[in-house]
Amino acid sequence: MRRAAKADDNQPVIVKSFRQLGWTVAHTHMIGRGFPDIIASKHLPSGYRFTVVIEIKDGEKAKSAQALTPDEVVWKDAWQGEYKIINSIEAVAEYHNWVVREFG
Repeated sequence: MRRAAKADDNQPVIVKSFRQLGWTVAHTHMIGRGFPDIIASKHLPSGYRFTVVIEIKDGEKAKSAQALTPDEVVWKDAWQGEYKIINSIEAVAEYHNWVVREFG
């Protein structure tokens, strides 16, 4: 029997931070089997629509507790699109700024 996937404690604040920066966010943590926690997209001023799958880790925890699970590693390695690990609201801002600079 498969155990229900649990969201990281910081997932609400990460999602809120993306949304405050104009991103659309869909929760996907309940899919399990290594699937990332959220999918986020942003319609940039250039007209480009940027989409990324995001694995959320709790930056307040030890680095060892932030490691990807074996299922997450398999999923990440097979994914051919944009993939990002985010562990703080500061990381959200840094990633947002990078996306706008590179694609905006």
